[in-house]
Amino acid sequence: MSNRISRPGAGCWALKLAVLTCLIATPPAHAAAANGPLMISKPWTPQLPNGWVMSEVSAVAVGPDDTVWVLQRPRALPAADRAHAAPAVLAFTSEGKYLRGFGGPGEGYEWPQVEHSLAVDAKGRIWITGSFRGGDTPADDMILAFDSQGKFLRQIGKRGASTGNLDHANIRAAADLFIDDARNELYVADGYANNRLVVFDTETGAFKRMWSAFGKAPPAESTPSPAATDTSRDVHNDNVTPFVGVHGVEIAQDGTVYVSDRANKRVQLFDRGGKYLRQFFVNRDGAAPLSASGIAFSADPEQRTIYVADWGNQQVWLFDRKTLAQRGKIDATFVGPHLMGVDSTGALYVAEVQGHRVSKWAPAP
Repeated sequence: MSNRISRPGAGCWALKLAVLTCLIATPPAHAAAANGPLMISKPWTPQLPNGWVMSEVSAVAVGPDDTVWVLQRPRALPAADRAHAAPAVLAFTSEGKYLRGFGGPGEGYEWPQVEHSLAVDAKGRIWITGSFRGGDTPADDMILAFDSQGKFLRQIGKRGASTGNLDHANIRAAADLFIDDARNELYVADGYANNRLVVFDTETGAFKRMWSAFGKAPPAESTPSPAATDTSRDVHNDNVTPFVGVHGVEIAQDGTVYVSDRANKRVQLFDRGGKYLRQFFVNRDGAAPLSASGIAFSADPEQRTIYVADWGNQQVWLFDRKTLAQRGKIDATFVGPHLMGVDSTGALYVAEVQGHRVSKWAPAP
């Protein structure tokens, strides 16, 4: 769950973990995507040292060398287990062998209250954002960059400093990140408290541009992303604007920008300048009020398949990137599918928040 800003007590977590033990059995060996490619489960067990354990896994990203980077939330563990918490940022091989880890408060930067997303650029830098919206503690209004060994490099924005949708210096509880290496640009899905996609320069941290749904300017007044239980919104209005819950951002090799608008159950497509192109809906009539979360593309040269995590309905859907037609879904039970990554072999990694895990899937040979 990615919009939670409070922590349950240890007793609640003990019950939750007991229930999850029953829910997150290993996925079936073969999981068909009806009318789409066959995806095969590849059991992926991270080999953590020191008796470490992971908690809520909010994000996974694959680096240019196929290193699998995982972002998890150590402070979400029950108090009794926190002494065994793994670092927030973890690096593994594609087989799950532990390489290194880092994260947490340090000198010169402000670590987020709720770890939410990470991205890896072509230079191996790790970019991190948090989703805490504020309250008694200031919100996560910043983005951090580290080198691959965990050395702090840059902070964009400051904790609790955002003035809303029109702020050029700060984000507010941003949901996702994508690095456009060809142009040294950082795309931010700034959608938990704001309603925009915002772009910064990766080398200077300078603001470059921003937009909202249909390529329009972000509204002056921000509308926070609704609660996961809010069923009052009408998601059948094709012209709903602005974004309400912009949650994921990915750029295809042809330069098309894909932005998931979770509370409106859709993905919108733009060019790099913010010109609106078209949109498609994700489980629009599903039971949950929130659907489209993370986005990823297949590894073939044309990136023929779009993967979209349906967080609310515990599914991963497949769409044809050319026609935007739904091709099916991975026939498996996910537990909080959130953000995703794809390696050079085409393997899909899914961060499952409540499942406390990363699941791995590969196209059938």
